[in-house]
This record gives sequence, C-alpha cells and structure tokens, in this order.
Amino acid sequence: MKIAIIGAGPGGLSAAYDLRKAGHDVIIYEGAPTVGGLMGGIREPGWDWSVEKFYHHWFTSDGAMMNLMRETGLDRKVEFHTPKTVIFYKDRFYPLDTPLAALRFPGFNLLDVARFGFVTIYLRYLARWQSLERYRADAWLRKAYGKRVYAISFEPMLEGKFGPHAKQVPLSWFWARVKARSTRLGTYAGGFQVFSDDLAAHLAQMGVQFQMNARVEQIRKEGDGFLLRVNGEEQHAGRVLATVSPQLFAKMVPDLPDGALGNLLKLKHMGAVVLILSLKHQLSTEGYYWFNLPKSAGFPFLAAVEHTNFLPPEHFGGDHILYLGDYLDAGHEYFSLSKEELLERFLPSLKRINPDFSPAWVKKSWLNKTSYAQPVPEVNHSQNIPPIRSGVEGLYFVSMSHIYPWDRGTNFAVEWGRDAARLMLEDIG
Repeated sequence: MKIAIIGAGPGGLSAAYDLRKAGHDVIIYEGAPTVGGLMGGIREPGWDWSVEKFYHHWFTSDGAMMNLMRETGLDRKVEFHTPKTVIFYKDRFYPLDTPLAALRFPGFNLLDVARFGFVTIYLRYLARWQSLERYRADAWLRKAYGKRVYAISFEPMLEGKFGPHAKQVPLSWFWARVKARSTRLGTYAGGFQVFSDDLAAHLAQMGVQFQMNARVEQIRKEGDGFLLRVNGEEQHAGRVLATVSPQLFAKMVPDLPDGALGNLLKLKHMGAVVLILSLKHQLSTEGYYWFNLPKSAGFPFLAAVEHTNFLPPEHFGGDHILYLGDYLDAGHEYFSLSKEELLERFLPSLKRINPDFSPAWVKKSWLNKTSYAQPVPEVNHSQNIPPIRSGVEGLYFVSMSHIYPWDRGTNFAVEWGRDAARLMLEDIG
C-alpha cells in the first residue's frame, strides 16, 4: 500500500521507519528544503557542527528516541553532558538544579528546602498524572511548595512559557517536567540537523521516498484512498498520516466531521521567537548554559542559552553561540519585528549577564519564528486530545498536541509517530 506522510520532523520520520519496515511504500512530503522540522539547523563555513534554529537537547530518560537510534544504528553518535542551569534572584544568577544548590541558594530557608524536596519527590515518584490534571498548577504549586519557593522557582517558568494562559495550565503538565527531565543533556555529534539527515538517509536506503519543498494544500477522500494536492498537482495515496499543527490539519482536510473539526480548532498553542547570536567572546565567564529569566525582572526574553557552554566553541569555528528565546501568543509584536529591531530590544539586557558585553561582540545573527511551538493544555486536558484516527477512514493525525501530559520534545514526537504507525498497521491488517 502507498502511504503518504506529511511532515519530515521526528514524528513523521519515525512513523515512516515502522511503516516501511512492515513492507509498505512510503512517501514523505515536506514543505521545507531540508528534513528535521523544528530540529532543523544552520551551519556556517568553518563550523564542524550545525546549530539548531530552535534549541534542542535530549534527556537521559528519552527512551523512545534512544530505542529508535539503537534500531537504526545511530546511537553511536549520541553524547551527554551536564551543563549548568541558573535562575535570576536579586540581580544575580544562582544554580538551582541539584539538592546541594538548593541548600546553598540564599532565597530559601531550611523549611523551604525541605518542602522543595518532599513535594518534588512526591511528584516524581509517587503521584500519577491522571489524578493531577483536575488541579491548576498555579494554585497547587503555590500551596504545596509555599509562596516563596513558588514565586522564585515556578511562577516565572509558568508565566514565561504560557503568558496569559499560565493560570489555566494543569498540574499534570508540571508533573511531566519533574518526572521525565534530567540534569544530563544529550545531543548528536554534528548537531540535530545532522541527526535528521542521517535518519532520513537510513530511511532512503530502506526505500522511503522524499519530496522536499512539497506543500500539501488539500487532502480529500477518493474511493478507498486519498487525493492530495501538492504544490497545485494531484497525487494519490492509500493511507495518509499528517504530522502538522492542528490548525493546518483542519485547513488541509475540508471533509473532517464537524465534531472533529471543532475539537481541533479549540486546541491552544504558543509560538516561539528565537534570536541566535554568534559572539566573539564568551558571555558567561562562569560557564553557565541555561539562564531562566523572569519577565517580572524586565528581561525582554524568557531564556538565554549559551550553547557553547554545553558544547565546545571549537565545533563552531571558535564562535560562541547564544540563543535568546521566548514563547509568545501568535499576535505578539515580536512576530512582526525584524531581526534588527529585536537585536535593538534584546542586546542591552546582555549587560545584566556580563557587564563587559558590547554589541561589537556580535559577529552574526539569525532570527527564527514559528507559530506552533508549545501546546497549551487546560484542566482535564486528556479529554481534549484529538484521536490519531481522524474520523475519516484511512486518514491519521499526530502532532505536539498529542504529547500531553508530556512537554513538547523530539522524544515524544518519536513515541507518538510510532504509535500512529502501529494503529495504521492494525487497521491495514
């Protein structure tokens, strides 16, 4: 059977692997010129590695991704490091990612540290997300951790990630972060674009076909199969799996049942704006990698990530790579600002990290934007997740919005991509 997959991100690539392994003809349509989706990267002359357009890393608990790489022989190129993460408190930066760091943190007393430890242990090892999704994270965390711990550690994160939706996010989403994340972070030798290219090359050797710069405009049921309009031309497939945003999927498929269409359009999400800087000098001389920055402190972005305090600058021709990123509603003004306008907004804040910073340090910059980067879950959100079987026989849909209660990430994209392939194979029989 000919199976069409829309999207060459990790979900689409992993589904293609299982479907082709089962003997089906698989073709992947990707609107971009390269594979990888949000994992895609850029590479300058003189760099040995690529830099992701939107920062990425793996956790030690990312079992779905690690299993796929073992099966395809790509695991030999995975490496893990333990970079330093800090938070902003009273105009200084402090580590707060280990028990010892919590004990030393000047913003907490012993009772705060004890509550921090006990509540985190409960969430990580004892709680189940199904019983937590009826609570709002904001109210529950404020009460359980105490006002001081919540205000310093978690309120800035929720407000930064979800903006005006922060108080509606369920506790299950926070549980997933505590449950799955590790302080050791993983990457792929050469960068995530190289990983995407290597996985795509493996699929091509298996016989998977790729059509790049292929914009799927419409999907219609036709007999036992489907008619796809791709770049204005008609193509046929027996089954279709779409790995795009809910809004784009709803636009592609005019024949969706009314109930399915309404559920898709109800799903909320945030976009992302990420400015990447290539610097002449190291910004954080302390070697800090990830700076969590509260909006209330006046920073114009949510996070500063000095990539070359995680990986050696020698991978990038000696350049020091810095990400400045934020999650924002699609109507936020940042989406309409140019790179030069955002540089003007962002660069002055870097002096708060290193007083010696000067705009003259910037060798080159890149601006990346996407309207679909962070699904926004709500209380009892499991009831809102659209089924992988779309309601149109033979048409399947999976996206970041299916990952709940887990946070968006390549590991869960692989998990849900392979789940979609399994359901397709069951239905094909």
